[in-house]
This record gives sequence, C-alpha cells and structure tokens, in this order.
Amino acid sequence: MSNKQKQPVQKTQPTQASSPTSSDRSKPAGFTIPYPMLWLALAAFVVYFPALSMKFTELDDAIFIRDFARYNEDLSNLATSFQRGLFDAVRDPYYRPLFLDSMILNYQVSGQSIAGYHVVNVLLHIGTVLLLFKLFRRLEVKELHAFILALIFAVHPVLSQAVAWIPGRNDTLLAIFIISFLINSIDYANNGKLQTLLLSALFLLLAFFTKETAVFAAPAAFILIVVALKKNWTDKRNLTQYGIWVACFAFWYIARSATSIQTAGIATTQAFTDFIHRLPVIIQYTGKIFLPFNLSVFPTQEDTVYYYGIAAIILLAAIILLNKERNGRIILSGVAVFLLFLMPALLVPMKLNSQTFEHRLYLPMIGILIFLSQTVLLHNKLGDKNTFITAAVICGILAAVNFKHQQNFSDPLTFWTAAAETSPNSAYANMMLAARLDKDQFAQSEALYRKAYRLNPKEKYLNYYIGDMLQMKDSVLASEPYLLTEKSISDYYMCDFLLARVAMMKKDMNGAVAYLTKYLKTDPANKQANNNLLLLYIDTHQQEQAKAQAKNMQQKGIEVPPVILQQLEL
Repeated sequence: MSNKQKQPVQKTQPTQASSPTSSDRSKPAGFTIPYPMLWLALAAFVVYFPALSMKFTELDDAIFIRDFARYNEDLSNLATSFQRGLFDAVRDPYYRPLFLDSMILNYQVSGQSIAGYHVVNVLLHIGTVLLLFKLFRRLEVKELHAFILALIFAVHPVLSQAVAWIPGRNDTLLAIFIISFLINSIDYANNGKLQTLLLSALFLLLAFFTKETAVFAAPAAFILIVVALKKNWTDKRNLTQYGIWVACFAFWYIARSATSIQTAGIATTQAFTDFIHRLPVIIQYTGKIFLPFNLSVFPTQEDTVYYYGIAAIILLAAIILLNKERNGRIILSGVAVFLLFLMPALLVPMKLNSQTFEHRLYLPMIGILIFLSQTVLLHNKLGDKNTFITAAVICGILAAVNFKHQQNFSDPLTFWTAAAETSPNSAYANMMLAARLDKDQFAQSEALYRKAYRLNPKEKYLNYYIGDMLQMKDSVLASEPYLLTEKSISDYYMCDFLLARVAMMKKDMNGAVAYLTKYLKTDPANKQANNNLLLLYIDTHQQEQAKAQAKNMQQKGIEVPPVILQQLEL
C-alpha cells in the first residue's frame, strides 16, 4: 500500500517535496535572500581563505602527506586502503579507507605541497554547507531560517579545526556523505522512488567507509523522519529503508572484519569507566558552541572550563522558552541528533585518545542548529529583515573569532604554542612545543621536556626526545635509559639510531651494528647511518659485510669514499 493510501489525513498538508515550492507560493512574498546557495558558498570561502596559505601543524598532517608519500603516489593503493588500518596497516584500530583514498587522489595533483590539501578541505566544507541548507529545507525549515542556520555553520569558529587542519577532512567528508544520506532518506519517505533509495544506500556505505561515526547515521535518519516529520514508523517505505540500513551496516562490518587491523583492546569495564568520565564533555562542547571563547587546537577535558557550558545551557533554556510557538518534536529531534553524533567522542577510549578535539563537533553541530530553528533567535517579532540583520551581526562576530582562531593552525610553532597554552597539563602538547623550539631556545625546550616528563613519564615519544636532548648536550650515556624506555613504549625506530651511538661510546661495536641494521630497515636511505654501519664493519674486521654494505650504498646512490672502495678492493 502506498504512503498516500495509508495516511489520507495528510492530504491537506503539503508534502515535503511540495513544501519549498507550491506551499511557499501561496504565501505573500516577504524578505528573501536571492541566490542563497551562492552567498553561503561565498561566505564559507571568505572565512576560510586564510587557511589556503597555512603550513603543516605537525599533528598527523605530516604523516598523511609526507610520511605516506610512497603510499599516496601509487593509485593501486585506492583498493589497498580498504584492507588496512589508518596509521598502520595492521597495528591500528582505525579503519577509514575513504580518508586514505582522498589523500591519494589529492597527492596526484598536489604532491607534498600542503596548499592543495587546504584547497580540498575548504571545498569540502563549502559542499557541506550547501547540503546542510538543503537538509534544513527538507525538514520544512523556512528558507530564510535555513539560510541563517547554514550561515552559522559556515562561519562558526568551533568547526575551524575540521577545515583548517588537514586530518579534519575525515569529518567534512563524513558530513557530506551523511547529510546526503539524510536528504535521500527523507526524500524516499516522501516519494518512494527506487533511485532515491539506492542513492541513500550509496551515501550510507560511503559514510561507513569514511569513519565509524556513521553507525549513528541511520538512527539520526529515523529520528528526523519519524519524530521531526511525523512519518509513520511502520510505513512500508520506512520498513524498506530499515532493511537497507541494516544491510549497509552488515556489508561494512564484514569488510572491516576481513582486514588484518587490530581492535582497540579495551576491556568493557574500562570502556564504561571512560564513558562516564567523558560525560561532562557534553557541557564543555555546548559552551564552545554558544560561547566560543575558550577554543583550543589541542583541548583536553582537564584543561577545559565548565562555566561557559553551564552559562550556555541556561541561555539555551531561555531562548527556547521565549518562543511560544516552539515545536517540541523538532526540539527533541535536534537534541537527539546532537547526542547521537557526539556519542563517538564520548566512546573513544582514554588509552587510545585523551583529547577532546573540536573537529568532533562538525556533525553534532547539525543537531544544535535543528534545535536553534525553534528558538526566539528565529521566531520573534522583529520581522524577517531585522531577524536576518541580527543573525548577520552574530555571524560576523563568529567569523571574526574564526579568523583569529584559524591563525593557530598556520605553522607548527604557532600550533604547539597555542596547544601548550590552552592545555598546560598535556604532556604531549608540552613535548611537541619543546621539539619545535629553535636551538637557541634550548633552555626553554629542556624545561618543557622536563615538565612533560613530570606530567606523564610514559608519554609516547617523550623519552626519545629527552634522550635526543641529552645526546645534544653530549650526555650520551645518560640518554640510554630513556631511549630503552621509549623502545618498550613505542619501539620508535629513531631510538635505534641514537642507541647505536651509545653502544659505540661503550665500545660495544656489535651492539652498534645491530642497532644500525635495525634502523636502516625503516630508513634505508639515511646517508649517515649507512656510512656509520660501513665504518663499523671495517673497524670490526667484517670484510664481507663491509663489501656488501658498500655495494648496497652504491645501489642506493649513496657515495662511498674512493679510499674505502680501494681498501675493500671494489
């Protein structure tokens, strides 16, 4: 039975497909924005224009662009991405193949020049803004109000990390796929067209293969269709969609399970404890959305205040209560969508990632904007024109804050300075800032390393940095315990290079050979390591190994001194 036959009482109401057209024509013309999508695209571009000239932050972006250069240059890896983890092919719980593929495709045009990656990030954000405007119209939000809400999303500073920081692309990609899925799911509930159903399935699959957050996309679609738009949840079209959603999840789950990546390895009790510990983050995130004055490039729960969030919640209650014509179903839908898409940020194990990154608000922000559609900000006695002017002023303020906050992503030193200032109790932030100070700031760098060590002596890479610092101070033997500790924590390959020097200082030449041999498995083209290994073979009278090493160096294009070649009779 068709949707019309089962719900005859809705015949007098405009369907969603007709609401933006025939319904609007029956009303007197009021204040409108000509070419709204053009203005939204322009606003998003202008706000993020400074990002186009930004450099690396040295937080993951260098990994995906520089360290993955060999991977990115091979187009056959577009298929390989579906069989591996994100950072590591095997030792990685993150499964995000479409993000990896986006970097491969970007590399074909941009190489290792970061400017091209920033261009793509900004374009993805513009696409998300335009799709969001369409989604609001599908939810029967008045066109002017839909424009204002999308404009807020376009310029809001809390979302700048998702755009200005290259790895934030994962969230913009996900948003494009999920919003497209939501639009087509709503359309199918209205028109029942097979093409629309297939498109919704395609976008849901793309979302799944972008980020795990997609598991909450189908529940969000259910809420918007059944609660916000008051569709019958047992309608045949909706039942069909439920089956498609389950099939998409099963396909993704099977594909992910077929890979060799590991799970997070977190016990259920610990995961529950971490979830309870993270619940107050909801208050912090709410504060950053409505009072974005304590933004951070590297936020932690411990260093983020709660009073902005508490004030924001009070403000929210006031602006919703002041609207006497509020729609409770829309309000409930907005809150539910916000919490659903925020859930992954609450479920991330502390062992895996302790940061409360702001790019995680990119999708939850949709729920907040749905909620805002029922507040006095849009429903008041000012009239459409004055409401728009008021909203434009607010957006102008948000854009100004965004401009300022964006500068924190401009280069590594600026980024990690801001990180250490806003998250002073983060061992990682202090460590990364110390590593990026110039050599003439050695005393400040050492103080930051020591502070980081006091905060967390087992912070990944920290013991390596301290060992490296000690060797620069010619305290080579004192660096050994730190380097050995780092090997037990992360097995970072650079430790082997420094430990080879320790072994040579201790006259343990065979140990030095072993360390350098292991190091060169990861960095085979390192000239100094190759030369050192060759000299060690010669000094320890390992003639055959020395000859093999010299030939290996020549094959790699590393020059071997003529006197050594003569000595080895090569």
